[in-house]
Amino acid sequence: MSGQTAPANVQTGAHAVATDAVAQVLCGLLPVGGHVVACWRDWAIGAGGAATAEVPGFLKRQAEQALWDSQPAPSQDPTMLLLAWSNQEGNARMSVAASVPAPLPAAQAQAWQDAARALIGATLEAERAQARVVSLEKSKRLQQALYEIADVASADLEMHEMLRRIHVVIGTLMYAENCYIVLYDDVRRTVRFLYFADLIDPYVAEPDREFSEEEMHNSMTMGLLQHGQPLRGPSTVVRQRLGVVPDVSHGPDSLDWLGVPMRRDDRVCGAIVVQSYDTPASYTDEDRALLAYVAQHILTAMDRRHAHEELEGRIQERTRELQLANRELQAEIIERKRAEKLQGALFRITDLANTSATLEHFYSAVHGVVDELIVARNFYIALLGEDGQSLHFPYSIDERDPVRKSRRVSQGLTEFVIDTSKPLLADPNVVATLTDEGQLVQHGPPAHSWLGVPLLQGGETRGCVVVQSYSPEVRYTAHDQNLLSFVAHHIGNGLSRQRARESLRTAHFELERRVEERTFELAEANAKLMAQMGERLRAEQRLTYQATHDALTGLPNRAFLLDSLAAAIARARLGQGSDFAVLFMDLDRFKLVNDSIGHAAGDELLIEVARRITAQVRDGDLVARLGGDEFAMVIHYHADAREVVDFASRLLEALNQPMWVAGRELFPAASIGIAAWHPRYQSGEELLRDADAAMYRAKAQGRDRSAVFDEAMREAAMRSLDLEADLRRAINGRDFSPFYQPIVRLQDGQAIGHEALLRWHHERRGLLLPAEFIALGEDSGLIEQVDWLLYEQVAQRIASGVDGYISVNVSPRHFRSPDFAERLLALLRGVGANPAQLRVELTEMALLDDAPRTLRMLQLLRENGVLAQLDDFGTGFSALSYLHRFPISALKIDRSFISGISSASRPESVGLVRAILALAGTLGIETIAEGVETQAQMEALQGLGCSYAQGYFLGRPGPVLGERVL
Repeated sequence: MSGQTAPANVQTGAHAVATDAVAQVLCGLLPVGGHVVACWRDWAIGAGGAATAEVPGFLKRQAEQALWDSQPAPSQDPTMLLLAWSNQEGNARMSVAASVPAPLPAAQAQAWQDAARALIGATLEAERAQARVVSLEKSKRLQQALYEIADVASADLEMHEMLRRIHVVIGTLMYAENCYIVLYDDVRRTVRFLYFADLIDPYVAEPDREFSEEEMHNSMTMGLLQHGQPLRGPSTVVRQRLGVVPDVSHGPDSLDWLGVPMRRDDRVCGAIVVQSYDTPASYTDEDRALLAYVAQHILTAMDRRHAHEELEGRIQERTRELQLANRELQAEIIERKRAEKLQGALFRITDLANTSATLEHFYSAVHGVVDELIVARNFYIALLGEDGQSLHFPYSIDERDPVRKSRRVSQGLTEFVIDTSKPLLADPNVVATLTDEGQLVQHGPPAHSWLGVPLLQGGETRGCVVVQSYSPEVRYTAHDQNLLSFVAHHIGNGLSRQRARESLRTAHFELERRVEERTFELAEANAKLMAQMGERLRAEQRLTYQATHDALTGLPNRAFLLDSLAAAIARARLGQGSDFAVLFMDLDRFKLVNDSIGHAAGDELLIEVARRITAQVRDGDLVARLGGDEFAMVIHYHADAREVVDFASRLLEALNQPMWVAGRELFPAASIGIAAWHPRYQSGEELLRDADAAMYRAKAQGRDRSAVFDEAMREAAMRSLDLEADLRRAINGRDFSPFYQPIVRLQDGQAIGHEALLRWHHERRGLLLPAEFIALGEDSGLIEQVDWLLYEQVAQRIASGVDGYISVNVSPRHFRSPDFAERLLALLRGVGANPAQLRVELTEMALLDDAPRTLRMLQLLRENGVLAQLDDFGTGFSALSYLHRFPISALKIDRSFISGISSASRPESVGLVRAILALAGTLGIETIAEGVETQAQMEALQGLGCSYAQGYFLGRPGPVLGERVL
């Protein structure tokens, strides 16, 4: 048998090491002289293959053809094994072909195919998981940068310092060493440079100096302000587009220039510009969108500072409490930044030379480190031969040059770095210049960006480390060059130690291989004999076990459980067995584990939970996994069903003990529902159904507890089913209408808007308030249909002509629909309603559910005139970061605070309301007090400076709109 593998005649993927090992193992399971070819096609990691050395060409073709055939024809050659299959999700297809000197027994052939299916599937699944981890890490870094921008914009800093810090944050997302920010007065036609940082242009910004339009008329800055839209490209191209004549007094030309206007109320009032003098096409559309987002934050910060300066003298006394809270917030921000700096200190390269088992593992691990720091999809290490005249590539991963062969030293880019012993950062222009000068000869596919650094050993240049990109979207920088130089330094130090280890390891491996070859015939004879004696029995047992047990935990599955329940019910009806109960258990917050530390950690948690449950049950009881994080138990008892409740308590206590999963200490908890056997049950499904219902009761009571199914729960379930049926009929009959409650300006008592409150005209129970059916609507998913019936009536009411605005409540479920904002705007356009007269009310839970998607929807609605109000403010997280990130126009103070402001026994309510009003005033956000029930509450709000309010004292909800209330 060959001792090594060679590439198959298919595309080689980025994960060849693992699949080569699989081919090696599978070949080891065949007789001497066997060959193996494996191929795959995967949506996440691409296509590829691996094969043993000197594999016949026809075998490669068979494997490749089987990969594309939906049902490949069985091989007619008894000495060839052919297998092709897709994974359960349908996103990957795999094939494997093998040839043997003589036909194998059917049992041995089947066993080999099972092993091939399991090994290849598991290997590709591991690679997919790694790809997902890398993608999530990139998203995390981008999200962290956006949080830092929001924190800096909200900090109490001088204008220049604030802009400098924002400049630093921008520099972590794109090339921004050259950046300036201007403020534009479109009435006076003047420009002020608030911030200016540039490596080439020596200009020093004077924020108070104003430049007239005549002084700036021939500059790209004034052209951008007048153009009013983002511009990107070389300065020569941008000038040509703007019709601007070159003028050295306005700064040097740049190879790439990106400018974004800042807007207030659809008027251009400033701009932010970044540029690059040494790297063309440095900026992308993503950079342009991100810079536009930063521009609006800068403008918001400047507006807020100006308003603060005007009001500071008048509100100093009132904001004393807010300042105290703000100081605490600043301390928290400083502490968090210290933690972030500590985390950044971990950004270093581990000494791989002391941990890698082989040179191949060492190179692969180095590649992984580089890929975490910079884009390294195409990466290779080149080393000079002992004679200094040949160049070898011990490690190479490249999407266009998968097999990089050794060659004689010539005039390639790699040799250029080795000869000069200096790093080289090259784009097509640099390569063309060096080629024209006769210093280079192109090898391999040309790259859009190429970065190579010398590899030193003992003070001499012995090789080169290279990354390159074939995409114009990825361009390496001087920062990347420094990082790669650091990596190359560690590679050079570790190569000597690794080579010494590798030589010793190779000698040891060669000795073991010779011993293995000499004993192979005896091992093969023993293996055949054992296979003939036991393979058939093992195959039958394995199939039976797989059909009735969970693959992850080894517990019985749902089918096994239902069969056992059917037998237990039959015995109970005949009086031949003890009483029993079914326990339905669901882990609390299990989804958080999967979403935060990965599905592999979730699987590890499930295995440990299964072990703990099994340790608690007695002989004769049954534990099964139903799927996901759901488990079921059949527990027998003798005297009293309370024995089962006591068992559930012991089980919860055992689960609550800490466990280590993926390097983290977790404290799992669960909710358990109990349904005791009763003659009314006809099947195990009915017992499971009621235990499931009891489990949901336990969750509703606070989780980490158990609940027993009783008649009250049965009746509640029936009522819920009846109400859901009524709700579906009401949707078809459109039995819902809005009741309008006025929102009043306290200064003059004028109704400036109304909130549309949902009412259900029930066919038997009359008019129902939302509290009587909203929870059912959310659970059943019908609330979205009900809401759209309300939105249609409100839109038609606006189109018919109203004074002020109408606000509607939006459930968090709507923000999970990607087209909610477009659908709402289309509804308004369809009936001719003015979007500016509609406002949406949402809770903090909607912001937390999917913050990026919700932010995009709210921005789209705001751009079209629909403003957003934050409902029930103060009852949730009340995080200031959300007020900065999301376009919120008004806060609605929760009624729980308003109810206590006129009571001497609750002075804290006054302080909280005052703090909320001061915060909203500082941010330029309106405030509306909810639940005003008395004259005293209204007067207290007026005294605190609250502008708007609603409540029964000011106007009850009704089917028509009100006008002046007070």
